Amino acid sequence: MAWSNQSNEYKKLLEIGRPPNIVRLFPNSKGLIVSGKFIDRALKAKGHAMTIAANGRNHIIIRGVLQAAQRANAAVIIEIAKSEGGAKSYCAVNYWNIARQVDSVLNELGVTVPVAVHADHYGIKNEKDLVKAKVEVPTMFEAGITSIAVDASHLPDADNLLASIALNPYIPKWSGLETEVGEIKGDIGLSTPEDALFLIQGLNAHDIFPDWIALNNGTTHGIQAESTGIHVDLTADVHKAIEPYGVSGAQHGTSGNSSDRLREIAKKTRTTKANVATALQMISWGVEIDDYGNAILKDGALQKVPGRGMTEELWAEIKAAGEEKKYKAGDYKNFNLPFENKILSQPAEIRARMEKAVEDFVYKLLTEVFNAAETAPLLYDEILKVKGFDPGFKAKRIEDPAEWTEAKIREKAKALVPDKGPAGNFDD
Repeated sequence: MAWSNQSNEYKKLLEIGRPPNIVRLFPNSKGLIVSGKFIDRALKAKGHAMTIAANGRNHIIIRGVLQAAQRANAAVIIEIAKSEGGAKSYCAVNYWNIARQVDSVLNELGVTVPVAVHADHYGIKNEKDLVKAKVEVPTMFEAGITSIAVDASHLPDADNLLASIALNPYIPKWSGLETEVGEIKGDIGLSTPEDALFLIQGLNAHDIFPDWIALNNGTTHGIQAESTGIHVDLTADVHKAIEPYGVSGAQHGTSGNSSDRLREIAKKTRTTKANVATALQMISWGVEIDDYGNAILKDGALQKVPGRGMTEELWAEIKAAGEEKKYKAGDYKNFNLPFENKILSQPAEIRARMEKAVEDFVYKLLTEVFNAAETAPLLYDEILKVKGFDPGFKAKRIEDPAEWTEAKIREKAKALVPDKGPAGNFDD
């Protein structure tokens, strides 16, 4: 059972467990927004468990996920990616308002499970992006972000590592940190243990200790084919190789995998964070999906289930706009931004059924697939054990910095397999 926000024990968690940016922004809040580090610790403590990192592409999704988390008594992550909610984005939810929305819902609904607010896929593709990131990333933490994924995986291995090193001083030490090796692009350019070791060892030498690493382990973002999915054995091999460095796995492209495969990734790998984006968007809208979280297409078109999700009138408006723009099914994500206000202006009973559909789907993931139920108390215990908002790092430096200068990084990278698959836009 989730704790009451009126209990003295919970008030103690609020007092000591929230990071300083959250305390400053929401001094009177009863919502327990925490560092992403704590989320990882709680799932590790449960064992063979991972929790949802839900991409809140609309406000309805945020509400549904948090209600599911409360039912399951599970620690969860609410996130938004740069493509979804960065300075140029296709969602109304963004890096600078997502924490405010999460905190508001926590207080409105009396949700007491711990939640991290994660800036997913903060992409760095060139030097210009890196320069901008040094200004932009601090503003995101000022707005309530408590965890971040630095994603320079679009770059060659050496530049990926060097960009991550260069940006690290702009990220609070207490924040959750995710790194990535290999773009998420399906069965092409798969990550290897050598790729991951190069990145993690280089970061370690510079006193950077990520909580999670994301891999290209067979999934893609967006709508997928059933045959595409996680390479569980590959993932386990990578996690085994980097085990001395204390890094957990972050699974991307989760929406394209069956429940059985997701259970397997939780059981056989060190994954504690599982991103779910496209499925939640489709469910909230009322689009028909399969067990993989994929939209069921008819002649390439999305199928709305009558009586589910948004009103039939609003769906007809979206469909008409899609036909006018000649959108494919995967392009409909671009309607999140222009239709957010129309979604929120629907009758209360429509919004409620949208939320409920998301809640039920996420509750099943948390309790029957991810093994994340009852992880909130484990996180409470971690806060009380460390007596604060920062549990510290899971690892310590074991690599020699002298062996990881820029020149030596570039030399070491030459030994890695250069084929990362075709170039292209592999954002969310």
